[in-house]
Amino acid sequence: MTMNNKTILYLPDYIAPTRYADPAEALAQVRKIYDSSIAHLRDAMRRFVSGEALPGHVRACYPYIRVQTDTVARLHSTDSARLSFGFVSGPGRFETTLTRPDLYGDYYMEQFGLLLQSHQVELEIGVSSQPIPVHFSFAENDHIEGSMSAERRLLMRDVFDLPDLAVMDDGIANGTYEPSPGEPQPLSLFTAPRVDYSLHRLRHYTGTAPEHFQNFVLFTNYQFYIDEFIRLGHEAMNDPNSEYVAFIEPGNVVTRRVGFEAQPGDELGKPLPRMPQMPAYHLVRENHSGITMVNIGVGPANAKTITDHIAVLRPHAWVMLGHCAGLRTTQQLGDYVLAHGYVREDHVLDEDLPLWVPIPALAEIQLALQAAVSDITQVGVSELKSIMRTGTVASTDNRNWELLPDNRPQRRFSQSRAIALDMESATIAANGFRFRVPYGTLLCVSDKPLHGEIKLPGMANHFYRERVDQHLRIGIRAMELLREQGVDQLHSRKLRSFAEVAFQ
Repeated sequence: MTMNNKTILYLPDYIAPTRYADPAEALAQVRKIYDSSIAHLRDAMRRFVSGEALPGHVRACYPYIRVQTDTVARLHSTDSARLSFGFVSGPGRFETTLTRPDLYGDYYMEQFGLLLQSHQVELEIGVSSQPIPVHFSFAENDHIEGSMSAERRLLMRDVFDLPDLAVMDDGIANGTYEPSPGEPQPLSLFTAPRVDYSLHRLRHYTGTAPEHFQNFVLFTNYQFYIDEFIRLGHEAMNDPNSEYVAFIEPGNVVTRRVGFEAQPGDELGKPLPRMPQMPAYHLVRENHSGITMVNIGVGPANAKTITDHIAVLRPHAWVMLGHCAGLRTTQQLGDYVLAHGYVREDHVLDEDLPLWVPIPALAEIQLALQAAVSDITQVGVSELKSIMRTGTVASTDNRNWELLPDNRPQRRFSQSRAIALDMESATIAANGFRFRVPYGTLLCVSDKPLHGEIKLPGMANHFYRERVDQHLRIGIRAMELLREQGVDQLHSRKLRSFAEVAFQ
Protein backbone atom coordinates (compact mmCIF):
# COMPACT_ATOMS: atom_id res chain seq x y z
CA MET A 1 0.00 0.00 0.00
CA THR A 2 1.42 3.40 -0.96
CA MET A 3 0.81 7.12 -0.64
CA ASN A 4 0.70 8.94 -3.97
CA ASN A 5 2.06 5.71 -5.51
CA LYS A 6 5.48 6.53 -4.04
CA THR A 7 5.63 6.41 -0.26
CA ILE A 8 5.41 3.01 1.46
CA LEU A 9 3.03 2.94 4.41
CA TYR A 10 4.03 1.33 7.67
CA LEU A 11 0.74 0.02 9.11
CA PRO A 12 -0.40 -2.12 12.06
CA ASP A 13 -1.71 -5.61 11.43
CA TYR A 14 -4.94 -5.65 9.40
CA ILE A 15 -8.21 -6.13 11.30
CA ALA A 16 -11.19 -7.06 9.12
CA PRO A 17 -14.64 -5.46 9.58
CA THR A 18 -17.03 -7.46 11.72
CA ARG A 19 -20.74 -7.17 12.60
CA TYR A 20 -22.37 -7.29 16.01
CA ALA A 21 -25.83 -7.52 17.53
CA ASP A 22 -24.49 -6.97 21.05
CA PRO A 23 -23.26 -3.50 22.12
CA ALA A 24 -20.64 -4.90 24.51
CA GLU A 25 -19.09 -7.04 21.78
CA ALA A 26 -19.10 -4.07 19.40
CA LEU A 27 -17.37 -1.90 22.00
CA ALA A 28 -14.78 -4.61 22.64
CA GLN A 29 -13.92 -4.58 18.93
CA VAL A 30 -13.64 -0.79 18.95
CA ARG A 31 -11.19 -1.09 21.84
CA LYS A 32 -9.18 -3.76 20.00
CA ILE A 33 -8.81 -1.63 16.87
CA TYR A 34 -8.06 1.59 18.75
CA ASP A 35 -5.55 -0.02 21.11
CA SER A 36 -3.79 -1.69 18.17
CA SER A 37 -3.53 1.62 16.32
CA ILE A 38 -2.27 3.55 19.35
CA ALA A 39 0.27 0.87 20.24
CA HIS A 40 1.59 0.99 16.66
CA LEU A 41 1.98 4.78 16.74
CA ARG A 42 3.58 4.85 20.17
CA ASP A 43 6.07 2.14 19.27
CA ALA A 44 6.96 3.93 16.04
CA MET A 45 7.34 7.22 17.86
CA ARG A 46 9.61 5.67 20.48
CA ARG A 47 11.80 4.23 17.72
CA PHE A 48 11.81 7.55 15.84
CA VAL A 49 12.87 9.48 18.95
CA SER A 50 15.72 7.04 19.49
CA GLY A 51 16.97 7.86 15.98
CA GLU A 52 15.90 4.67 14.25
CA ALA A 53 14.94 4.76 10.55
CA LEU A 54 11.40 3.46 10.11
CA PRO A 55 10.34 1.25 7.17
CA GLY A 56 7.88 3.77 5.74
CA HIS A 57 5.37 6.50 6.48
CA VAL A 58 3.80 5.53 9.82
CA ARG A 59 0.03 5.33 9.74
CA ALA A 60 -2.72 3.95 11.95
CA CYS A 61 -6.42 4.76 11.57
CA TYR A 62 -9.41 5.26 13.82
CA PRO A 63 -12.08 2.59 14.24
CA TYR A 64 -15.47 3.25 12.68
CA ILE A 65 -19.04 2.20 13.38
CA ARG A 66 -21.48 1.80 10.49
CA VAL A 67 -25.18 0.96 10.31
CA GLN A 68 -27.39 0.35 7.27
CA THR A 69 -31.17 0.76 7.44
CA ASP A 70 -33.83 0.25 4.79
CA THR A 71 -36.81 1.93 6.42
CA VAL A 72 -37.79 5.09 8.28
CA ALA A 73 -39.64 3.00 10.87
CA ARG A 74 -38.19 2.72 14.38
CA LEU A 75 -38.44 -0.64 16.10
CA HIS A 76 -38.04 0.50 19.64
CA SER A 77 -38.97 -0.23 23.21
CA THR A 78 -41.35 2.00 25.15
CA ASP A 79 -38.43 3.29 27.23
CA SER A 80 -36.39 4.53 24.25
CA ALA A 81 -39.35 5.90 22.27
CA ARG A 82 -39.38 9.14 24.24
CA LEU A 83 -35.69 9.85 23.64
CA SER A 84 -34.66 12.54 21.16
CA PHE A 85 -31.58 10.54 20.11
CA GLY A 86 -30.56 6.94 19.50
CA PHE A 87 -31.99 6.53 15.99
CA VAL A 88 -31.06 7.52 12.45
CA SER A 89 -33.22 9.92 10.46
CA GLY A 90 -34.17 7.56 7.62
CA PRO A 91 -33.01 4.74 5.35
CA GLY A 92 -29.40 4.69 4.23
CA ARG A 93 -25.85 4.12 5.42
CA PHE A 94 -24.64 5.97 8.51
CA GLU A 95 -21.10 6.06 9.89
CA THR A 96 -18.71 7.83 12.23
CA THR A 97 -15.15 7.39 13.45
CA LEU A 98 -14.52 6.70 17.14
CA THR A 99 -11.76 7.54 19.59
CA ARG A 100 -10.75 7.07 23.22
CA PRO A 101 -12.95 4.10 24.18
CA ASP A 102 -11.28 4.27 27.60
CA LEU A 103 -12.95 7.66 28.10
CA TYR A 104 -16.13 7.20 26.06
CA GLY A 105 -16.83 3.52 26.77
CA ASP A 106 -20.07 4.05 28.73
CA TYR A 107 -21.23 6.66 26.23
CA TYR A 108 -20.57 4.36 23.27
CA MET A 109 -22.35 1.48 25.00
CA GLU A 110 -25.45 3.61 25.41
CA GLN A 111 -25.42 4.85 21.80
CA PHE A 112 -24.76 1.36 20.39
CA GLY A 113 -27.55 -0.13 22.49
CA LEU A 114 -30.06 2.49 21.38
CA LEU A 115 -29.22 1.95 17.71
CA LEU A 116 -29.80 -1.77 18.11
CA GLN A 117 -33.10 -1.18 19.93
CA SER A 118 -34.34 1.36 17.41
CA HIS A 119 -33.43 -0.44 14.18
CA GLN A 120 -32.55 -4.06 15.01
CA VAL A 121 -29.72 -4.04 12.50
CA GLU A 122 -26.17 -5.21 13.09
CA LEU A 123 -23.41 -2.74 13.93
CA GLU A 124 -20.39 -2.94 11.67
CA ILE A 125 -17.08 -2.15 13.36
CA GLY A 126 -13.92 -1.77 11.30
CA VAL A 127 -10.80 0.25 10.60
CA SER A 128 -11.53 3.54 8.87
CA SER A 129 -9.38 5.34 6.32
CA GLN A 130 -9.02 8.34 8.68
CA PRO A 131 -5.45 8.51 10.06
CA ILE A 132 -4.84 9.14 13.75
CA PRO A 133 -2.46 12.12 14.06
CA VAL A 134 0.56 11.02 16.06
CA HIS A 135 0.08 13.91 18.51
CA PHE A 136 -3.23 12.34 19.56
CA SER A 137 -1.56 9.03 20.41
CA PHE A 138 0.55 10.36 23.29
CA ALA A 139 -0.41 9.30 26.80
CA GLU A 140 -1.48 11.92 29.37
CA ASN A 141 1.98 12.30 30.88
CA ASP A 142 3.97 11.30 27.79
CA HIS A 143 6.34 14.04 26.59
CA ILE A 144 8.95 12.02 24.68
CA GLU A 145 8.85 14.40 21.73
CA GLY A 146 10.44 17.06 23.94
CA SER A 147 13.73 15.16 23.89
CA MET A 148 14.13 15.51 20.12
CA SER A 149 16.22 18.12 18.38
CA ALA A 150 14.54 20.80 16.28
CA GLU A 151 15.74 19.09 13.11
CA ARG A 152 14.33 15.74 14.19
CA ARG A 153 10.96 17.32 15.04
CA LEU A 154 10.80 18.79 11.54
CA LEU A 155 11.22 15.30 10.09
CA MET A 156 8.04 14.16 11.86
CA ARG A 157 6.00 15.63 8.99
CA ASP A 158 7.58 13.17 6.60
CA VAL A 159 7.21 10.15 8.86
CA PHE A 160 3.89 10.60 10.72
CA ASP A 161 0.40 11.91 10.03
CA LEU A 162 -0.12 15.30 11.71
CA PRO A 163 -3.45 16.94 12.63
CA ASP A 164 -5.45 17.91 9.54
CA LEU A 165 -7.82 20.81 10.23
CA ALA A 166 -9.73 20.04 7.04
CA VAL A 167 -11.38 17.07 8.79
CA MET A 168 -12.09 18.89 12.06
CA ASP A 169 -14.69 21.51 11.16
CA ASP A 170 -18.14 21.74 12.76
CA GLY A 171 -20.19 21.36 9.60
CA ILE A 172 -22.22 18.49 11.07
CA ALA A 173 -23.14 20.41 14.22
CA ASN A 174 -23.83 23.57 12.20
CA GLY A 175 -26.16 21.72 9.83
CA THR A 176 -24.09 22.66 6.78
CA TYR A 177 -22.39 19.32 6.09
CA GLU A 178 -23.44 17.63 2.84
CA PRO A 179 -21.98 14.18 2.13
CA SER A 180 -20.64 13.64 -1.37
CA PRO A 181 -22.47 11.12 -3.56
CA GLY A 182 -21.85 7.62 -2.22
CA GLU A 183 -20.59 8.85 1.16
CA PRO A 184 -22.39 7.75 4.34
CA GLN A 185 -24.50 10.06 6.46
CA PRO A 186 -22.96 11.03 9.84
CA LEU A 187 -23.85 9.20 13.04
CA SER A 188 -22.29 11.73 15.42
CA LEU A 189 -21.89 15.50 15.68
CA PHE A 190 -18.12 15.09 15.96
CA THR A 191 -15.62 12.95 14.08
CA ALA A 192 -12.82 11.25 16.01
CA PRO A 193 -10.13 13.79 14.97
CA ARG A 194 -12.39 16.67 16.08
CA VAL A 195 -12.91 14.98 19.45
CA ASP A 196 -9.19 14.34 19.93
CA TYR A 197 -8.38 17.93 19.02
CA SER A 198 -10.74 19.24 21.70
CA LEU A 199 -9.48 16.80 24.33
CA HIS A 200 -5.98 18.17 23.84
CA ARG A 201 -7.22 21.75 23.93
CA LEU A 202 -9.04 21.09 27.21
CA ARG A 203 -5.79 20.04 28.85
CA HIS A 204 -4.15 23.23 27.62
CA TYR A 205 -6.87 25.69 28.59
CA THR A 206 -8.12 24.18 31.86
CA GLY A 207 -5.05 22.50 33.33
CA THR A 208 -6.96 19.27 33.98
CA ALA A 209 -7.39 16.00 32.11
CA PRO A 210 -10.63 15.45 30.16
CA GLU A 211 -11.26 12.32 32.24
CA HIS A 212 -12.04 14.50 35.26
CA PHE A 213 -14.81 16.57 33.68
CA GLN A 214 -18.28 15.96 35.07
CA ASN A 215 -21.59 15.97 33.19
CA PHE A 216 -22.93 19.13 34.83
CA VAL A 217 -20.86 22.24 34.11
CA LEU A 218 -20.92 25.70 35.67
CA PHE A 219 -19.18 28.65 34.00
CA THR A 220 -18.24 31.86 35.73
CA ASN A 221 -16.48 35.07 34.79
CA TYR A 222 -15.09 35.87 38.25
CA GLN A 223 -12.41 34.25 40.40
CA PHE A 224 -14.48 34.93 43.53
CA TYR A 225 -16.82 32.12 42.50
CA ILE A 226 -13.90 29.75 41.98
CA ASP A 227 -12.49 30.59 45.42
CA GLU A 228 -15.84 29.70 46.95
CA PHE A 229 -16.13 26.52 44.86
CA ILE A 230 -12.70 25.43 46.10
CA ARG A 231 -13.78 26.06 49.68
CA LEU A 232 -16.99 24.07 49.20
CA GLY A 233 -15.08 21.30 47.44
CA HIS A 234 -12.66 20.81 50.31
CA GLU A 235 -15.52 21.09 52.78
CA ALA A 236 -17.25 18.22 50.98
CA MET A 237 -14.06 16.14 51.07
CA ASN A 238 -13.98 16.49 54.87
CA ASP A 239 -17.56 15.25 55.14
CA PRO A 240 -17.70 11.42 55.25
CA ASN A 241 -21.38 11.58 54.25
CA SER A 242 -20.88 13.73 51.15
CA GLU A 243 -22.21 12.33 47.88
CA TYR A 244 -19.07 13.65 46.18
CA VAL A 245 -16.03 11.37 46.27
CA ALA A 246 -13.18 13.59 45.02
CA PHE A 247 -12.25 17.19 44.32
CA ILE A 248 -9.80 17.85 41.48
CA GLU A 249 -7.93 21.10 40.84
CA PRO A 250 -5.65 22.33 38.01
CA GLY A 251 -2.56 20.20 37.65
CA ASN A 252 -4.81 17.15 38.22
CA VAL A 253 -4.37 17.58 41.98
CA VAL A 254 -6.78 15.08 43.53
CA THR A 255 -8.26 15.27 47.03
CA ARG A 256 -10.30 12.19 47.95
CA ARG A 257 -13.20 12.27 50.38
CA VAL A 258 -12.43 11.25 53.95
CA GLY A 259 -12.29 7.45 54.06
CA PHE A 260 -11.52 7.03 50.35
CA GLU A 261 -8.12 5.65 49.39
CA ALA A 262 -5.98 7.31 46.74
CA GLN A 263 -6.39 5.85 43.26
CA PRO A 264 -3.56 4.88 40.86
CA GLY A 265 -2.47 8.05 39.07
CA ASP A 266 -3.41 10.45 41.88
CA GLU A 267 0.28 10.83 42.70
CA LEU A 268 0.95 12.29 39.23
CA GLY A 269 -1.01 15.44 40.00
CA LYS A 270 1.01 18.50 40.94
CA PRO A 271 0.02 22.14 41.59
CA LEU A 272 0.78 24.27 38.56
CA PRO A 273 3.39 27.05 38.79
CA ARG A 274 0.90 29.34 37.08
CA MET A 275 -2.80 29.06 36.35
CA PRO A 276 -3.97 28.13 32.83
CA GLN A 277 -6.15 30.50 30.83
CA MET A 278 -9.45 28.96 31.96
CA PRO A 279 -8.83 26.78 35.02
CA ALA A 280 -11.32 23.98 35.75
CA TYR A 281 -12.29 22.39 39.06
CA HIS A 282 -14.19 19.13 39.41
CA LEU A 283 -16.47 18.01 42.25
CA VAL A 284 -16.55 14.34 41.35
CA ARG A 285 -19.50 12.01 41.77
CA GLU A 286 -19.95 8.45 40.56
CA ASN A 287 -20.52 8.01 36.80
CA HIS A 288 -19.28 11.54 36.11
CA SER A 289 -22.54 12.88 37.56
CA GLY A 290 -20.81 15.57 39.62
CA ILE A 291 -20.16 19.24 38.88
CA THR A 292 -17.32 20.91 36.97
CA MET A 293 -16.73 24.65 37.31
CA VAL A 294 -14.63 26.69 34.88
CA ASN A 295 -13.47 30.27 35.22
CA ILE A 296 -13.76 31.44 31.62
CA GLY A 297 -12.54 34.94 32.38
CA VAL A 298 -13.93 37.91 30.49
CA GLY A 299 -15.29 37.98 26.96
CA PRO A 300 -17.19 35.98 24.37
CA ALA A 301 -14.03 34.63 22.70
CA ASN A 302 -13.15 32.64 25.83
CA ALA A 303 -16.77 31.54 26.22
CA LYS A 304 -16.85 30.16 22.69
CA THR A 305 -13.42 28.55 22.93
CA ILE A 306 -14.13 26.54 26.06
CA THR A 307 -17.63 25.45 25.05
CA ASP A 308 -16.37 24.40 21.60
CA HIS A 309 -14.17 21.89 23.40
CA ILE A 310 -16.28 20.80 26.37
CA ALA A 311 -19.08 19.99 23.90
CA VAL A 312 -17.23 16.87 22.70
CA LEU A 313 -17.60 15.41 26.22
CA ARG A 314 -21.40 15.48 25.68
CA PRO A 315 -22.33 17.00 29.08
CA HIS A 316 -25.93 16.89 30.24
CA ALA A 317 -26.16 20.64 30.98
CA TRP A 318 -24.12 23.79 31.32
CA VAL A 319 -25.09 27.01 33.09
CA MET A 320 -23.52 30.46 33.28
CA LEU A 321 -23.17 32.02 36.74
CA GLY A 322 -21.66 35.47 36.71
CA HIS A 323 -22.04 39.18 37.20
CA CYS A 324 -23.94 41.51 34.95
CA ALA A 325 -24.92 45.13 34.52
CA GLY A 326 -28.52 45.75 35.56
CA LEU A 327 -30.31 47.89 32.95
CA ARG A 328 -33.52 48.73 34.83
CA THR A 329 -34.03 51.36 37.53
CA THR A 330 -36.04 48.89 39.61
CA GLN A 331 -33.13 46.49 39.98
CA GLN A 332 -30.89 46.51 43.02
CA LEU A 333 -27.29 45.41 43.37
CA GLY A 334 -27.38 41.73 44.24
CA ASP A 335 -30.62 40.99 42.39
CA TYR A 336 -30.67 37.87 40.24
CA VAL A 337 -31.42 37.71 36.51
CA LEU A 338 -32.79 34.52 34.97
CA ALA A 339 -32.29 34.76 31.19
CA HIS A 340 -35.21 33.71 29.01
CA GLY A 341 -33.81 35.26 25.84
CA TYR A 342 -30.57 36.67 24.46
CA VAL A 343 -29.43 39.62 22.36
CA ARG A 344 -26.36 38.33 20.57
CA GLU A 345 -23.93 41.21 20.06
CA ASP A 346 -20.94 38.99 20.87
CA HIS A 347 -20.24 38.23 17.15
CA VAL A 348 -17.96 35.23 17.77
CA LEU A 349 -20.59 32.76 16.49
CA ASP A 350 -21.92 34.78 13.56
CA GLU A 351 -20.27 32.46 11.00
CA ASP A 352 -21.48 29.29 12.73
CA LEU A 353 -24.98 30.21 13.90
CA PRO A 354 -26.79 32.98 11.98
CA LEU A 355 -28.28 35.77 14.07
CA TRP A 356 -31.76 34.97 12.77
CA VAL A 357 -31.68 31.67 14.67
CA PRO A 358 -33.55 32.12 17.99
CA ILE A 359 -31.94 30.78 21.15
CA PRO A 360 -34.93 29.62 23.21
CA ALA A 361 -35.13 29.24 26.95
CA LEU A 362 -35.28 25.57 28.00
CA ALA A 363 -38.09 24.89 30.44
CA GLU A 364 -36.20 22.15 32.31
CA ILE A 365 -33.25 24.46 33.04
CA GLN A 366 -35.42 27.47 33.84
CA LEU A 367 -37.52 25.57 36.36
CA ALA A 368 -34.45 24.09 38.04
CA LEU A 369 -32.79 27.50 38.37
CA GLN A 370 -35.97 29.10 39.72
CA ALA A 371 -36.45 26.27 42.24
CA ALA A 372 -32.80 26.54 43.29
CA VAL A 373 -33.11 30.28 43.93
CA SER A 374 -36.16 29.62 46.09
CA ASP A 375 -34.49 26.74 47.95
CA ILE A 376 -31.28 28.60 48.78
CA THR A 377 -32.73 32.05 49.52
CA GLN A 378 -35.78 30.63 51.33
CA VAL A 379 -37.95 33.07 49.36
CA GLY A 380 -41.20 31.52 48.18
CA VAL A 381 -41.76 31.15 44.45
CA SER A 382 -44.60 33.69 44.54
CA GLU A 383 -42.25 36.30 46.08
CA LEU A 384 -39.21 35.65 43.90
CA LYS A 385 -39.82 38.79 41.86
CA SER A 386 -38.54 40.78 44.82
CA ILE A 387 -35.02 39.39 44.27
CA MET A 388 -35.01 37.95 40.74
CA ARG A 389 -36.24 39.08 37.35
CA THR A 390 -36.71 36.91 34.30
CA GLY A 391 -35.98 38.58 30.99
CA THR A 392 -33.64 39.14 28.08
CA VAL A 393 -29.88 39.28 28.60
CA ALA A 394 -27.73 41.13 26.08
CA SER A 395 -24.13 39.99 25.53
CA THR A 396 -21.64 42.31 23.87
CA ASP A 397 -18.05 42.00 22.70
CA ASN A 398 -17.39 45.66 23.63
CA ARG A 399 -16.59 45.99 27.34
CA ASN A 400 -16.76 49.77 27.05
CA TRP A 401 -20.11 49.93 25.28
CA GLU A 402 -21.15 52.83 27.54
CA LEU A 403 -18.57 55.07 25.84
CA LEU A 404 -19.98 54.77 22.31
CA PRO A 405 -21.51 58.01 20.97
CA ASP A 406 -25.21 58.88 20.73
CA ASN A 407 -26.35 56.17 23.15
CA ARG A 408 -26.80 53.74 20.27
CA PRO A 409 -26.22 50.56 22.32
CA GLN A 410 -28.59 51.81 25.00
CA ARG A 411 -31.31 52.35 22.43
CA ARG A 412 -30.88 48.84 21.00
CA PHE A 413 -30.90 47.25 24.43
CA SER A 414 -34.03 49.17 25.35
CA GLN A 415 -35.76 48.10 22.13
CA SER A 416 -34.85 44.47 22.86
CA ARG A 417 -36.40 44.74 26.36
CA ALA A 418 -33.09 43.59 27.84
CA ILE A 419 -32.87 43.71 31.62
CA ALA A 420 -29.16 42.88 31.98
CA LEU A 421 -25.93 42.94 30.03
CA ASP A 422 -22.76 40.85 30.14
CA MET A 423 -20.13 39.53 27.72
CA GLU A 424 -20.48 35.74 27.88
CA SER A 425 -24.01 34.43 28.50
CA ALA A 426 -25.38 34.62 24.95
CA THR A 427 -22.27 32.86 23.64
CA ILE A 428 -22.58 29.99 26.09
CA ALA A 429 -26.31 29.63 25.38
CA ALA A 430 -25.85 29.83 21.60
CA ASN A 431 -23.07 27.22 21.65
CA GLY A 432 -25.26 25.02 23.81
CA PHE A 433 -27.99 25.33 21.19
CA ARG A 434 -25.49 24.62 18.39
CA PHE A 435 -24.01 21.55 20.08
CA ARG A 436 -27.29 20.20 21.55
CA VAL A 437 -26.15 20.76 25.15
CA PRO A 438 -28.94 22.03 27.46
CA TYR A 439 -28.02 25.53 28.67
CA GLY A 440 -29.12 28.27 31.02
CA THR A 441 -28.06 31.55 32.64
CA LEU A 442 -28.44 32.97 36.14
CA LEU A 443 -26.64 36.28 36.65
CA CYS A 444 -26.27 38.64 39.59
CA VAL A 445 -26.45 42.43 39.20
CA SER A 446 -23.13 43.91 40.29
CA ASP A 447 -23.50 47.42 38.86
CA LYS A 448 -25.97 49.70 37.08
CA PRO A 449 -23.92 51.86 34.71
CA LEU A 450 -26.95 53.50 33.09
CA HIS A 451 -28.03 54.78 36.48
CA GLY A 452 -24.73 55.95 37.92
CA GLU A 453 -24.14 52.90 40.10
CA ILE A 454 -20.70 51.72 39.02
CA LYS A 455 -18.43 49.31 40.85
CA LEU A 456 -16.55 51.08 43.63
CA PRO A 457 -14.07 49.19 45.80
CA GLY A 458 -16.12 49.31 48.98
CA MET A 459 -19.39 48.43 47.26
CA ALA A 460 -17.76 45.62 45.34
CA ASN A 461 -16.18 44.03 48.41
CA HIS A 462 -19.47 44.13 50.30
CA PHE A 463 -21.34 42.76 47.30
CA TYR A 464 -18.91 39.87 46.83
CA ARG A 465 -19.10 38.90 50.50
CA GLU A 466 -22.88 38.98 50.52
CA ARG A 467 -23.71 37.32 47.23
CA VAL A 468 -21.02 35.02 45.83
CA ASP A 469 -21.58 32.20 48.32
CA GLN A 470 -25.35 32.30 47.84
CA HIS A 471 -25.17 32.54 44.06
CA LEU A 472 -22.79 29.59 43.79
CA ARG A 473 -24.92 27.46 46.10
CA ILE A 474 -27.90 28.23 43.86
CA GLY A 475 -25.95 27.03 40.82
CA ILE A 476 -24.90 23.81 42.56
CA ARG A 477 -28.45 23.20 43.76
CA ALA A 478 -29.81 23.72 40.24
CA MET A 479 -27.42 21.09 38.90
CA GLU A 480 -28.48 18.66 41.60
CA LEU A 481 -32.13 19.21 40.70
CA LEU A 482 -31.38 18.59 37.02
CA ARG A 483 -29.54 15.39 37.89
CA GLU A 484 -32.46 14.21 40.04
CA GLN A 485 -35.03 14.67 37.29
CA GLY A 486 -33.05 12.48 34.88
CA VAL A 487 -31.02 13.28 31.80
CA ASP A 488 -33.67 11.88 29.45
CA GLN A 489 -35.78 14.92 30.28
CA LEU A 490 -32.90 17.30 29.54
CA HIS A 491 -31.92 16.17 26.05
CA SER A 492 -35.17 17.25 24.46
CA ARG A 493 -36.25 17.53 20.84
CA LYS A 494 -36.07 21.32 21.11
CA LEU A 495 -32.36 21.08 20.38
CA ARG A 496 -32.62 18.61 17.50
CA SER A 497 -32.82 19.49 13.81
CA PHE A 498 -34.86 17.90 10.99
CA ALA A 499 -32.33 15.22 10.02
CA GLU A 500 -30.42 14.71 13.25
CA VAL A 501 -27.46 12.43 14.01
CA ALA A 502 -28.21 9.36 16.13
CA PHE A 503 -25.59 9.91 18.84
CA GLN A 504 -26.65 12.16 21.70
